[in-house]
Amino acid sequence: MIAFASAITKPEVYDRCARPGIARAAEPGSQTYAQPAAGPIAVSYNRLLDGAAGTEDLEALVLVHQDTEIVDADLCEKVRGVLADPEVGVVGCVGAIGVRSIAWWEGSITLASFANRYEEYGGGDLAALSWAWDEAPPYARLGEVETLDGFILVLSPWAVRNVRFDEELSEFHGYDLDFCLQVRAAGRKVVTADFRAIHHRPLEMVPDLDEWVEAHVNVAEKWDGRMPGIGTGPGTWEQRARRAEAERDAARALAYSTLMDGDARVARLERALDEARTSISWRVTAPLRRLERRRGA
Repeated sequence: MIAFASAITKPEVYDRCARPGIARAAEPGSQTYAQPAAGPIAVSYNRLLDGAAGTEDLEALVLVHQDTEIVDADLCEKVRGVLADPEVGVVGCVGAIGVRSIAWWEGSITLASFANRYEEYGGGDLAALSWAWDEAPPYARLGEVETLDGFILVLSPWAVRNVRFDEELSEFHGYDLDFCLQVRAAGRKVVTADFRAIHHRPLEMVPDLDEWVEAHVNVAEKWDGRMPGIGTGPGTWEQRARRAEAERDAARALAYSTLMDGDARVARLERALDEARTSISWRVTAPLRRLERRRGA
């Protein structure tokens, strides 16, 4: 039996996103553990794992964010195919290699079979690189990776019973990378599979920068020297610290430059509008515009 689980902080979001996706993918007899969040995501997820761990016929546990909608009705069949390898510990549809920190997207993304559905600017979808395989780049592939995006994670029975999310890292960020590192440290595989999901989320990736930075540091310190590549980079730690400061200041300078560019664009448009409103043609056609307004009223 393949079970589904979600930690809920906003029931209306769960009902709109996760619930219909779970209903689409679930099989007769599938259990769904949908519970109110118990605090930070690691705490909530560990309670869900504890609840599922005693299920004797458990084949997999699909952890779904409340704002994630599963698209594939045959997800269970695909999951069984991947978990036929007993060495697989956790599966996802977005994965990367060459990862050094919780900013896993700075590594090499090998699979991203999801779409980001947003509400800003009238709403829309941004399809990731392997949402449609006929449009995917040559480097897109399935298989073993170093980490997965945690918006949907499929855990093997071994992972459900033997691995837990670290509740000391942060309120939200970094839990997925840390879990994947735990699985790999135990000698199991982290892999991607060919299923799709829609992540209903804002375009802004990191709304709480301070919390994200704290999680970044905590994960790097926890795994420093324990897992190759994590928290490392060219040069000594002093050189990396100086480089990080320089990159931070460069990012701030770029943000300021972007702001100035935006202000300049607005000023140009305002000048063009002023010029149009003071032109002879604008003055000549003023009576016609007044007439149209009266007719419209």
